[in-house]
Amino acid sequence: MSLTRRHLSATLRGTPVNYRHHMNDIVVPDYEGGSLVNLVAEVEHRLTGKSVSSRLSPDLETHIPDAETYVLVLFDGLGSHQLNHPAAAALSTASRATIDAPFPYTTTVSLASIATGLPPSQHGVLAYHLWMEEVKVVVNTIHMTTLWGARLDLDYAAILPEPNLWERLGSHGIGGVTVQPGHFDRTPLTRTLYRGAEFQPYWSPAEAVERTVRAASEPGRLVMLYVPDIDVAAHIGGQTSNEYTNALLVANTIWGDLTERLPETVGLIGTSDHGHVDIDEDHKIRLPDAAGNDRILYGVDRAMFVKGDGVSLAEGLEATWIPAAELPDLWGPGPHHAAFDERRPDGILFAHDTYAVFHKHANDRLVGYHGGLMPQEREIPLLVR
Repeated sequence: MSLTRRHLSATLRGTPVNYRHHMNDIVVPDYEGGSLVNLVAEVEHRLTGKSVSSRLSPDLETHIPDAETYVLVLFDGLGSHQLNHPAAAALSTASRATIDAPFPYTTTVSLASIATGLPPSQHGVLAYHLWMEEVKVVVNTIHMTTLWGARLDLDYAAILPEPNLWERLGSHGIGGVTVQPGHFDRTPLTRTLYRGAEFQPYWSPAEAVERTVRAASEPGRLVMLYVPDIDVAAHIGGQTSNEYTNALLVANTIWGDLTERLPETVGLIGTSDHGHVDIDEDHKIRLPDAAGNDRILYGVDRAMFVKGDGVSLAEGLEATWIPAAELPDLWGPGPHHAAFDERRPDGILFAHDTYAVFHKHANDRLVGYHGGLMPQEREIPLLVR
């Protein structure tokens, strides 16, 4: 089947007749110049004169200022469609454009793209729940454990390709600093993502700003500040909750304070890893435990990866099965990571808009979810002071 780069036709062979009614066309992230990957490449090129991926397209790169040092703020869970909230006024004012998160629009996939400057097809973290052949189990890539919490014998520093972004910057004399919540220090994910970067912990929003400003006071640096509040609140309470409003206010204040305190020689850029959609309780599809007996189920709740029979699994569900042979390059172009083929599923069970599908180890107790085909999940803001 011939596919365009950005869209997969809704008239897929073997898909249910209700596909058109329930699903948007599959939009492939614009890895050629309009994605998070390209934003990282743009910043790396500004600092070193080189990048391993394509830079931002000309209409987007004009928004990025020349600077001696860059601060990149990652507001976890802040999709472009969420900027119309009254609590996000400063963030909304700073929005210059919309770019795409890398598929499947989840935190560890996007953070791995930042840490490497590569699309998922090349860095190898293809999903939040990831089948890893080397340990013969599905891995929770946030905790680097099994889905039921058992520890795994993984070499965290070797999970992502080398040299990573921080190591490449260091080879050019550019210092890499990551400012993170203090309880992330020395966690498996931190050891995976920030090899070669200096870790600076913070314990409050005010301290996050203070440490970021201090780290950015030296020329020739890339400082990444990670702010998790929006994602946590959107997952637990949804976008109509007081917790979500408060989280937006925290993020909005952090951005406003950085805007005021960072000198003009510092380029201040903000973005996200994915957006969010709220899922009503009656739109949560819980698969029977037996569904995993002869299949490997992983991925995310809005886009369930399946090794095994996905056709019968999809029968009667508000979801559409698309086999791997008919998927476009959602994870990005080659050359593929050495483990790409063994980690890639036999197909994906895409939940229809506002639905989510859960296997027995998935968390069905949340309100906010992401990783599926809605623009609200894929589209993230490009914020620039």
